Amino acid sequence: MNRRDIFVAAALGTGGMVLASGTPAEAQVSDSRLARILDRGTIRIGTTGDFNPMSFRDPGSNTRVGYDIEAMTQLAADLGVEIEWVVAEWATITAGIAADRYDIFSGASVNMSRARVAAFTTPYTEAGTVPLSMAGSADQYGTWEAINQPGVRVAVSMGTVFEEQARAHFPLADIQAVQTPATGFQEVLSGRADVTITSNVEGGTLVTRFPELRILVPGSEMRNRRPFAYVVAQDDQVWLNFMNTWVTLKRTEGFFAELDQRWLGQS
Repeated sequence: MNRRDIFVAAALGTGGMVLASGTPAEAQVSDSRLARILDRGTIRIGTTGDFNPMSFRDPGSNTRVGYDIEAMTQLAADLGVEIEWVVAEWATITAGIAADRYDIFSGASVNMSRARVAAFTTPYTEAGTVPLSMAGSADQYGTWEAINQPGVRVAVSMGTVFEEQARAHFPLADIQAVQTPATGFQEVLSGRADVTITSNVEGGTLVTRFPELRILVPGSEMRNRRPFAYVVAQDDQVWLNFMNTWVTLKRTEGFFAELDQRWLGQS
């Protein structure tokens, strides 16, 4: 069997056995995106390029960088193909998949509205809420329980989901809801607040921009968690099987844990 046949047979779960000519399984293999990707030698990856630190443009080099860019680059290397980047928009992710503009979208949070019209792979990471403080205060506020104490000032942007979460998680603390353009992390940097909360995705960006900030809890202790997965077509089980296998192997090898630490500041 050649490289293409081995990949698609494995995705079908045939254990590398040659498929009988003309069988439904053989037709499924030939029609799959996996077979087409391997035949043409390129994979079309949709990405928005506006989601720091997951997928964005480096201002110095104007090249695509980020967690999902690095992951998709590894996927292409494992497939032995080149990448064709396709500019996508958040509002039309599933429409782009349905119209066959790209073979896969580079990563999105899982929700039921998207799942009605597209398929999600096995999740590769999770987004969630994390607390941040100044590095010098990290030991003092190193747990959710330590933050939920009288006199601890928790700054969040007024009217956001994080204000709601702060009031739910820290009923004993002093919640400071600030109006835009002020932000919670700026209040911490200025010394007007002790702690802020945000998503681990934004938190990873913030601790890179401001080394004096620290994420206070490990990834395993995030709250309000939601999974991130790759988006593919619903009607291509071979391609979905392959991607699920790839994500599972990479998670087992520690590949995504390394990306979590490097791009999201999570251990």
